[in-house]
Amino acid sequence: MSDDQPKKVALIASQGSLDWAYPPFILGSAAASMDMEVQIFFTFYGLPLLKKDLSGLGISPHTNPAMPMKMPFGPEGFQKINWKIPNIVSSNVPFFDAFATSMMKKTFAKHGVATIEELREACQELDVKFVACQMTMDVFGFTREEFIDGVEYGGAATFLEFAAEADISMFL
Repeated sequence: MSDDQPKKVALIASQGSLDWAYPPFILGSAAASMDMEVQIFFTFYGLPLLKKDLSGLGISPHTNPAMPMKMPFGPEGFQKINWKIPNIVSSNVPFFDAFATSMMKKTFAKHGVATIEELREACQELDVKFVACQMTMDVFGFTREEFIDGVEYGGAATFLEFAAEADISMFL
């Protein structure tokens, strides 16, 4: 590669929960803002990140025991407590995932973190290429009408052509 060609970044988005939605869009927008050519391949559970409606994104604390549970409200000392929620609670209390999702969204907002929608739009404005895995679409019954504009469609070979020349590749 010559010095006048931009570096290439190949990302695979394989997860679609709220916490896993951030890495591909943060890394993609950061790389693109550094004048790198970026392609994100959305496959399996990452594919729903291309849907027009992202309101259903959530988190499940019982599947990630390292996830800190902090409150975005109350006195400073209360907010600094890292609540250790036992799996027996987080997996059995009705609507606990919805509560945890709400708390995470409030914490992000309090700290000025962009929403997934905002980060995704930033990626598109910076010409990050989004590729939806056609095989995953077929397997899970997704249609192109469900996705935002500007998405390309292809299989593993489509992504691998780009990734073979990438300077940076990440599976997220």
